[in-house]
Amino acid sequence: MLEFLQYGFMQRALFAGITIGILCPLIGIFLVLRRMSLIGDSLSHVALAGVAAGILGGVYPLWTALLFSVGAALAIEKLRKAYEQYAELAIAIILSAGIGTAVVLVSLAKGFNVDLFGYLFGSITTVLKEDTWMIGGLGIFIIAAVKLLYKELFYIAFDEEGARLAGVPVKWINVFFILMIATTITVSMRIVGVLLVSSLMVIPVATSLQIAKSFKHATIWAIIFAQMAVISGIIVSYYFELASGGTIVLLSVCILLMVMVGKSIKKNLRKTISSSTTISE
Repeated sequence: MLEFLQYGFMQRALFAGITIGILCPLIGIFLVLRRMSLIGDSLSHVALAGVAAGILGGVYPLWTALLFSVGAALAIEKLRKAYEQYAELAIAIILSAGIGTAVVLVSLAKGFNVDLFGYLFGSITTVLKEDTWMIGGLGIFIIAAVKLLYKELFYIAFDEEGARLAGVPVKWINVFFILMIATTITVSMRIVGVLLVSSLMVIPVATSLQIAKSFKHATIWAIIFAQMAVISGIIVSYYFELASGGTIVLLSVCILLMVMVGKSIKKNLRKTISSSTTISE
């Protein structure tokens, strides 16, 4: 049953998948609570431009994608200050610039090739040994950073103005946080694909919020749901020769629907039991 583990590419894919299954919801929980979910889409399109630039220039695409994403992240933070009353404009501007750049670079590269297709939609067969080192190293860095700045990120997520008045260096933490988002998107694109990575940041978090009673529990459940979708998605995509990114995202949506249905059934049962108790009394 586990014969697929004998293949090196599957071992690398599972390692990368488990890592991003931790990183995406860990960053995503703060994104959702700060109502910044769309920033993932914006940076992922810029990362696509970085991948295309890397392929066009013969450079390792993950490094160019990281460079482009970090630059875009800093630009978003700068534009958020320039359009303080219309902060969502910053995301829209960078999203548009990212798509335009990606389209131009892809056309210069004479259309899609196998490598670019894998970065777009995710592929378990294209995860290289260099990718696992990069994903593992940056993954450890992001997890350590979130642990170190957990209280500050938590405070800012719920009350940015209050955090600023309390002496928290909001400006610099915001910059660092948006850089972590860019890094997470970059390390996730091999498995989920740049067009779908933001979904893995948001959907497991949305699922956890249906059942969690606290922020800590929401974070833990989001990681659990993400791992369920990622591991099962990688296995399903292997056996049925599907794009791993789309498979993982669809499974994430299925888990969300099952949790919502289960919650609804539980709620109706409670109402029925409560009504029966009232009538008997």
